[in-house]
Amino acid sequence: MRLSAPGELSGGLAELAAEYPRRFGHGPEVRLEPDPAVAGFSTTAEEYGWRIGYARPRDAYRALGALLGEAAERAESSPFTSLAVMLDTSRNAVMRPEAVASYLRKCALMGIDTLWLYMEDTYQVAGEPVLGYARGPYTPEELRAIDDTAHRLGIEVIPCVQTLGHFEQILQWPAYWPLRDTERVLMAEAAEGYALIGRMLATVASCFRSRRVHVGLDEAHGVGTGGYRRRFGDRPPFEILSAHLKNVLGLCREHGLAPMIWSDMYFRLGSATGDYYDPATEIPSWVAGQIPAEAELVYWDYEHGDAAFYAGWIGRHRRDLGKTPVFTASGWTHHRLWAALPRALATLTAGMTAARAEGLTEAAITMWGNDGTECDLFSALPAVQAFAALAYGAEPERDPLRPSARLAADFRGSCDATLEAWLAAAELDYLPGAGDPARWRGNPAKWLLWHDPVLSFLTAGLPGWLAGHYAELAARLEGPLPGDVRLAFPRALAETLAAKVVLHRERRAVPGLAEQVRELRERHREVWCGDNKPFGWDVIDRRYGGLLARLEHLERFGAVEFEALDPYPDGALAQCLPYARTASASFHA
Repeated sequence: MRLSAPGELSGGLAELAAEYPRRFGHGPEVRLEPDPAVAGFSTTAEEYGWRIGYARPRDAYRALGALLGEAAERAESSPFTSLAVMLDTSRNAVMRPEAVASYLRKCALMGIDTLWLYMEDTYQVAGEPVLGYARGPYTPEELRAIDDTAHRLGIEVIPCVQTLGHFEQILQWPAYWPLRDTERVLMAEAAEGYALIGRMLATVASCFRSRRVHVGLDEAHGVGTGGYRRRFGDRPPFEILSAHLKNVLGLCREHGLAPMIWSDMYFRLGSATGDYYDPATEIPSWVAGQIPAEAELVYWDYEHGDAAFYAGWIGRHRRDLGKTPVFTASGWTHHRLWAALPRALATLTAGMTAARAEGLTEAAITMWGNDGTECDLFSALPAVQAFAALAYGAEPERDPLRPSARLAADFRGSCDATLEAWLAAAELDYLPGAGDPARWRGNPAKWLLWHDPVLSFLTAGLPGWLAGHYAELAARLEGPLPGDVRLAFPRALAETLAAKVVLHRERRAVPGLAEQVRELRERHREVWCGDNKPFGWDVIDRRYGGLLARLEHLERFGAVEFEALDPYPDGALAQCLPYARTASASFHA
């Protein structure tokens, strides 16, 4: 393509040309022009080539992505004023600024205009040398570089920090022990804790153009039950949360920041079981009255396949908390090695359908890295593509493994990759007969890889067809486009799993498996270290090292003989298991 465009797009188009140099500078001319008569964008064939009329820069970039995928006339618009992706940089992997730039370029071509950059302790804070220690925290210069790249693409970067829960990486160090409520929760009401939060907010306020900030407050389980109780005495959790929020928002105002928070703690504290989605939860009316007007609520829901459920919970935010929330779906990258795309598509489709029907104006899709960020976060890009398509009015996909021609073309345009093959890679976890993808939580590819080969204590019920499934899947994980190079890792994983299933079923060493594991480790390291800073790979290295050591033990001494069983009533394959649960039965050793 040969592009002509107004100055407001010049920086973004230069970014896209850097990402895809072979796609620009030759071929048909494409003129991008602001058009007040267009609500979103329109692509029109003209004598010279193509004209793109657009309302906002994000509409222009989405239109360009559509043309890169398929040269066709098209018009779309979206009622959402903000479409965000969230990248988790706190679960072991800190994505390099260059990789963040690559991610954002692809997302811009989908119509994304906001990045939520999630950082618990992975950013340097003046006067806090232990914060992020040996974890590869972003320097202020790196954060500004990310913000500059995003700004050129018309993308706002909203820093996401924590101010109550998810403090375990910080509270592990002696310097912060006096601030512990629990091992994971910061002590509310402690003056020195607010001094720390103030320095955190000052840092992000100085590094990003956006005046918005996400201050977390989610999953602060056990708030007020540890150090807080010993220092300040008993106080109802609702009161602690409300008082703490007021203090944090006061700090936000000092730094000129407009805050948003996750909403789950309000619903959890009102539930007898601590469940976010408990229909019987009761939130006292005074609690809603104490949520400051400037605090936006973010409703995260990654679990449900029924649009009516989301609509009902959006209604509860309005009724019980007096707020219209921001909706957040998931790309389902957590607890696995490739995004659970069928589940992501099913749940985000239901959620976005409800969000549009309920008149929400902001939505986001999250890429979490729970349990080590073993996953290639780029593997969730098909989910981001579907998320953006729904925001722009596309019909829901009927089959999460067989995409529509339009979605496949759009993914080709934005990612220069083959959607069908990327979705096929999700069959590492979404097994034949798994049923409703919105309900399937299993991550068998992860836990079968790390499962102890000597004891095989979870594999008594492995079906005979499973090894063949993985062998056949490996043969399908390739594609003709440059972006398909990322399929090399899931292909090597499928090949390894085919042999590992044979090992567990027959309880014997499989010739050549150790070498396959070493090759898989190399493929994994290429992806992981290519995208992320070197800090954190040590966690994954130890997992591969432990597996190789146990394979060597199996070859020398054989399997331990005992009466094996499947301890899960609905079968181990259907479980979402973390590394520690599957590498050893001695979970708390």
